[in-house]
Amino acid sequence: QVQLVESGGGLVQPGGSLRLSCLASGFTSEYPSIGWFRLAPGKEREGVSCITGSGNTFYADSVKGRFTISRDNAKNTVYLQINSLKPEDTAVYYCAAVDPSVATLSLSKLDYDYWGQGTQVTVSS
Repeated sequence: QVQLVESGGGLVQPGGSLRLSCLASGFTSEYPSIGWFRLAPGKEREGVSCITGSGNTFYADSVKGRFTISRDNAKNTVYLQINSLKPEDTAVYYCAAVDPSVATLSLSKLDYDYWGQGTQVTVSS
């Protein structure tokens, strides 16, 4: 059974950093592409970054230079390092996975098959 579990969210002051983790279990063959999305109050779910099983990455323009996605396949974990946090980064952050038979660098939620429950990131002084 596929399961995605996010962790690492919390309350942080503007300018601070967080590292989010996504533990992906239940994939029995290839390493799936993983995307990070966020949902802020009153906004649509936004794709912020994604990474293929082989480590190719893609970022939304809005987060380039501040967000870094990486993965440790031995630990079945994908990370999202967020630096220089801003109040507008406040959202629930979700990781999602694509079926392993498809390698994609997509930030469209429609392309993802499995979702975690999310972790709250709040940026406030």
